[in-house]
Amino acid sequence: MITKIEKGLSYVTATTLLLLVSIVLYDAIVRYFFSSGSIALQELEWHLFDVVILFSIAYALRDDSHVRVDIIYEKFSKKTQALIDLVSLLFFVLPFAALIIYIGIDFVTMSFLQNEESSNPGGLTHRWIVKSLMPLSFFFVVLIALRKSYSAFKIWRSL
Repeated sequence: MITKIEKGLSYVTATTLLLLVSIVLYDAIVRYFFSSGSIALQELEWHLFDVVILFSIAYALRDDSHVRVDIIYEKFSKKTQALIDLVSLLFFVLPFAALIIYIGIDFVTMSFLQNEESSNPGGLTHRWIVKSLMPLSFFFVVLIALRKSYSAFKIWRSL
């Protein structure tokens, strides 16, 4: 099931990125050739950028494309690497993700209850929608970190 979620997440992120590039291209053409523009469109660009960045966090964790000092890590045995992965996932990634989810839910709830919208005239409404991506994306991080922790534990135990 987690694999289907990961695959769906990658498709959503890739589609959002294509949409973002298209909107930025359109906005640049309209602004520079027709001296026109839209505040809402520019805010939409930022919101789509948020989607790409926040969902890419989980994807980067899944593929081990996150920042790590591989100069030292690659010299360790597979068992030590698995132990490092296990400890970092259980004691750093999972608590941090849980904290972001915990804080993020209140953040989204307050935005929803206040019916928060852009302070710019002509800006987007329903800002709580983009804010809800923060706890949602870290929920995906938790799912992937749990799966990777289990895999690292199995590797560590078998060696």
